[in-house]
Amino acid sequence: MGDFQSFEQDFYQSGYYMDSQQGEVYGYDPAYVNPAYHEVDNSAHLADEYATTSYTGQVYQPVAPPEQTECIDSYEEEPPLLEELGINFDHIWQKTLTVLNPLKPADGSIMNETDLTGPILFCVALGATLLMAGKVHFGYVYGISALGCVGIYTLLNLMSIYSISCGCVASVLGYCLLPMVALAAFAVVFSLQGLLGTLLALLVVGWCSLSASKIFSSTLNMSGQQLLVAYPCALLYGVFALLTVF
Repeated sequence: MGDFQSFEQDFYQSGYYMDSQQGEVYGYDPAYVNPAYHEVDNSAHLADEYATTSYTGQVYQPVAPPEQTECIDSYEEEPPLLEELGINFDHIWQKTLTVLNPLKPADGSIMNETDLTGPILFCVALGATLLMAGKVHFGYVYGISALGCVGIYTLLNLMSIYSISCGCVASVLGYCLLPMVALAAFAVVFSLQGLLGTLLALLVVGWCSLSASKIFSSTLNMSGQQLLVAYPCALLYGVFALLTVF
């Protein structure tokens, strides 16, 4: 029994003493162990920080950072959405008046634009008026328009010293389709299969081709070649006239 008690005392005996470890705490900053660290009064320092970072704006109106003021100003100076999309109603109206009056000189700066709003509208209007007359020719209208634009684009780039885009050619040919839309609307009420219809179709074809050749010649500085440009345009609009009459 005496041996067991001595073994128990030896077993629980260790060399760890709190007095020896009180002065040394490994892995910690002595400032955190120092009791004087917890007695520091930081109330004055916190009050100064709160005074310097206090909110100076209004309720529900946050103050924008200085680096974001330029972005806000740029948003306000942006152009309207229709102008960014390339839709200018003033230019559309001027182009329409130029087509309706073949004798009016065309403004080359306005005509040299890739504006497809009016041409698409006139193509849809032509198909709709033909549909009202009992003729479903939407596919023919779009297909002939695409082939005509490619052909006139190739011809103009070969004849002129200036280059022109395919979008500009499509824009001019589409705007000059307006008299053909009027002929198709007339065909809804009256039949064009007669002498009067043939004369009206020839008049409209000449009108469309003259307007298109005038615009192309003024834009590309081809004043002496207007008749050469008007001939292929007359062939193109003659196909639309055949769709309208027959």
